[in-house]
Amino acid sequence: MENLQVYLDKAVELVIAYAPKFLLAIIVLLVGLRVIKIVNKFTKKRFEKSKVDPTVQPFAISLIDWTFKAVLFISVASMVGVETTSFVAVLGAAGLAIGLALQGTLSNFAGGVLILLFKPYKVGDFVQVKGQMGTVTEVQIFNTILASMENNKIIVANGSVFSDEITNYSALGSRRVDLVVGISYSSNIKQAKEILLNIMNQHSKVLKEPTPPFVGVLELADSSVNLAVRPFCEPDDYWDVYFDILEQSKIALDKHGVTIPFPQLNVHFDKNTTVN
Repeated sequence: MENLQVYLDKAVELVIAYAPKFLLAIIVLLVGLRVIKIVNKFTKKRFEKSKVDPTVQPFAISLIDWTFKAVLFISVASMVGVETTSFVAVLGAAGLAIGLALQGTLSNFAGGVLILLFKPYKVGDFVQVKGQMGTVTEVQIFNTILASMENNKIIVANGSVFSDEITNYSALGSRRVDLVVGISYSSNIKQAKEILLNIMNQHSKVLKEPTPPFVGVLELADSSVNLAVRPFCEPDDYWDVYFDILEQSKIALDKHGVTIPFPQLNVHFDKNTTVN
């Protein structure tokens, strides 16, 4: 009983000694997290007002958030009696171990930094990365977020971006639309080219630069003469131009009597051949 009383007395002494510290540490932690949240919102607003590159904004905000939280947790630990120097040493050792275990994550962070430095793409660009195609909506610390043409959210690890080719369809300010229109062998090629060129020249979204619209013979196929139809447009207008030109080409060619053939196969039987 005497030993139990001794232990109880020590427990009470520890509670009296450390309870205020723990309580204060919890209060500081909660208030600190709230302050960090406010700072993040303020930083985001300042970035938007100062017109900072949208590609940099989420990356910088995430980096600031993680830095402040790390400082806060170290401060809270020191308040409850953990030696800061020892804590930093332990944290460094733990960081090394975690770093070796999470090499992919560190690679993704490094990839995010490289994206910000070399800018192979930015928010709003239409790109193809790691076989995925979509519009860049956000560049985070570890990932790049794409919105596909089907409005699906695609997450690509930043570390894998530079290990494969990147196709940026928006970087040069214009994009070529590649269409193929087939006409029959009996149709007038020159007339068909004039019709198709006229359609593109009158379209409001077709550009005259970097090169004017072009039509040329692409292939002498089995049942048609295939014409290459090549207009340039703004990257955002790609699909509007694609579908408009294709539809208007069919209507105009029909109107002028230019035949668009469909695949067909003629089968001839030898009169001396017996079919079982």
